[in-house]
Amino acid sequence: MKTIKKIPMRQCTGCREMKPKKEMLRVIRTSEGSILLDPTGKQNGRGAYVCRSRECLEKAVRNHGLERSFKAPVPTAVYEKLKEAFDRIEGTE
Repeated sequence: MKTIKKIPMRQCTGCREMKPKKEMLRVIRTSEGSILLDPTGKQNGRGAYVCRSRECLEKAVRNHGLERSFKAPVPTAVYEKLKEAFDRIEGTE
């Protein structure tokens, strides 16, 4: 009898939909307080997940989803760096 492997699900901070973890991008807040995009999904820090679309990132900015997840304010310069990183990722896919 074969067992069914459980797929880890995460909620997008933009569209608030539950999706498989591997289909999403992880944004982390490190212990130093910097906010980065984590392409490997394995770096240390508090993580929040966003779908691989720029629309979801823009929704997360509008509804303060990342700020709510990190329990800290996110500067606009960080949002600009995240948008640039999303553009690079969307260009490679």
